[in-house]
Amino acid sequence: MAVAYVCDVDQRRLAQASQAVDKLTGKAPNAVTDFRRILDDKAVDALVIATCNHWHAPATMLACAAGKHVYVEKPCSHNPREGEMMVAAARKHHRLVQMGNQRRSWPWVQEAIGQVRAGLLGRAYFAQAWYTSDRPTIGKGKSAPVRGLDYDMWQGPAPRRPFRDNFLYYNWHWFWHWGNGELGNNGVHTLDLCRWGLGVDCPIRVTAAGGRYRYNDDQETPDTQVVSFDFEGRKSISWEGLSCSTMPTGKVDVLFHGETGSLGITDRGYTVYDTKGQEVRKVAGAFDDVVHIANFLAGIRGAAQIHSEIEEGHKSTLLCHLGNIAYRTGRALRCDGQGHITGDSHAASLWTREYEKGWEPKV
Repeated sequence: MAVAYVCDVDQRRLAQASQAVDKLTGKAPNAVTDFRRILDDKAVDALVIATCNHWHAPATMLACAAGKHVYVEKPCSHNPREGEMMVAAARKHHRLVQMGNQRRSWPWVQEAIGQVRAGLLGRAYFAQAWYTSDRPTIGKGKSAPVRGLDYDMWQGPAPRRPFRDNFLYYNWHWFWHWGNGELGNNGVHTLDLCRWGLGVDCPIRVTAAGGRYRYNDDQETPDTQVVSFDFEGRKSISWEGLSCSTMPTGKVDVLFHGETGSLGITDRGYTVYDTKGQEVRKVAGAFDDVVHIANFLAGIRGAAQIHSEIEEGHKSTLLCHLGNIAYRTGRALRCDGQGHITGDSHAASLWTREYEKGWEPKV
């Protein structure tokens, strides 16, 4: 295996990436600002996409059409329609597409989820997930000159907006135009575990509450959000996110509840509890993101099944999209068995987005 290319629309970051690969491998990669040059190279087998969310799906579909396998970071899409198109593109072009929800490849997480699904807790019916962080304000952005950045390429499929000084390099997450808020940014990781452990696919009802409470700034997405998902078979998932507070400390990331006990998962292991909340067993684990990439490469070589194939990645990402749509409309969503919104034309209109002319994604 060799890293043939690195790509970035920022010249400074492109140089840093090239130097890092050269230092690690002893061979400098080709450095390009337009990833389509990589797709033109028939010797390239796979593309790794770690861009802003609005680029994930369009770049994946272009890569599949060019005959490349794809590792795409979470969330796999910017909106639900893109996720559906990604699955269709992978099938049409017979490509492997893996989403970067790394916990799917951690052995002790696989063990914990396997025990929940095997009946360790009796019938598991409810899963809770949390995310907390202490993010600062993003302030009020001002018009600014663009230096060292191909801003037009950075925008890509998103309709054009003037550059302001508080978009980059992380704060785009908090604007609906490019990002999906904390729910799509970090919530997807633990919601994926909840869905996996309960053995559910698409919800039939979604509610959300919250807002931008901590700071008065340009952020559009909520810093405080609580989302609930109901599924057929009397099962439910809840997610609580706080972007501007790390309290309470010591909370597990995911907690499964069943008829005979509970099981909590953190990034360091899992713990089994009885119905009284007494600890029954504790298992330590160590997280390593490399194993998820290694699983993807093994899948390309035909030596393994990939752990987060795009259809599974789309289903977990869809929970984030539905939670955000429920928040943005201020209404409970009713969904069919495929996760599509029913009886609410306004909410259903958020299933997709407008694209910059000439950049519309195609399967």
